[in-house]
Amino acid sequence: MQISDGFADGFALSVDDHVATLRIDRPDKRNAMSARMWRALPGILAPLAEDPAVRALVLTGAGGTFCAGADISEIAGLAEDGDDTGVTVAAERALIRFPKPAIAMIEGFCVGGGCQLALACDLRLAAADARFAITPARLGLVYPRSSTRRLVEHVGPSAAKLLLYSADQIDAGHALRIGLVDEVLPPGALADRVYGLARTMASRSQLTLTASKEIVDGHADEARFRQWQKESAAELAEGVSAFLERRPPRFPWTR
Repeated sequence: MQISDGFADGFALSVDDHVATLRIDRPDKRNAMSARMWRALPGILAPLAEDPAVRALVLTGAGGTFCAGADISEIAGLAEDGDDTGVTVAAERALIRFPKPAIAMIEGFCVGGGCQLALACDLRLAAADARFAITPARLGLVYPRSSTRRLVEHVGPSAAKLLLYSADQIDAGHALRIGLVDEVLPPGALADRVYGLARTMASRSQLTLTASKEIVDGHADEARFRQWQKESAAELAEGVSAFLERRPPRFPWTR
């Protein structure tokens, strides 16, 4: 499936080989997210979450930039929505709750709301020349509580404070050292690594991946865990058969 550029409120979407690519497509604004784009994101993700043809998601930006954050011309209106109830947090939460592996492929600038989106993905892979910043202190904003907690979970209290207090940019090497990103690659190697990883995930047991995501993120209670165990019998039988027969598995479970 291929959907044309700019298909919905500044995004472009394509699906190839079970991997969906959602591209923030506003290069004239360094992919700054307008209020309409923040509001549109949950509705874009919802059908992808239910589509069995989609097994992994890559979030990236057009024109060599990931996302320069919220559109500065609309920032006051976004702030008025309130902490943890506004459109930016709703979009972030929809990405966090996306039930399939989500990878942020980061080139260029990843600033402010761009970091919110990247941290809402399961993994973040960056080009070596990418730059990162969390900039509410430049504008007099208070970063949302949930976004701040998620930042602390990834980089720790001191690194989070340095980013929030200074609002300064850091390079990809610094981001890797503090845990803001998971891998840093030469710009020319980034896409191959991201899509190779996404295709690998798409070939694995989707039940295992879905259950693992819920468990790691703390969304699976004991009843849910037992349900996953019960449903895994057919997956395990196929996995063992494929291993013994030296063939790729054809796992039966789909969302």
